[in-house]
Amino acid sequence: MPFLREPTHLLLVLLVLILLFGAKRLPDSARSLAKSLKIFKTEMKDINSDEKKAEEKKADEEDGTKK
Repeated sequence: MPFLREPTHLLLVLLVLILLFGAKRLPDSARSLAKSLKIFKTEMKDINSDEKKAEEKKADEEDGTKK
């Protein structure tokens, strides 16, 4: 049985977060988390594109040596 299955569970978690961090710090924390996720996604795309380029280069080199 998953923990966050019902809306009341989500409300409880939000209430605890507000009590722990305060209402003023939550938006700043959310903004910094969003920036971090954006940077992470960008880096993952860069890594994937680098891997594709390396695979294409390797395939081109193999094709060149076979001829």
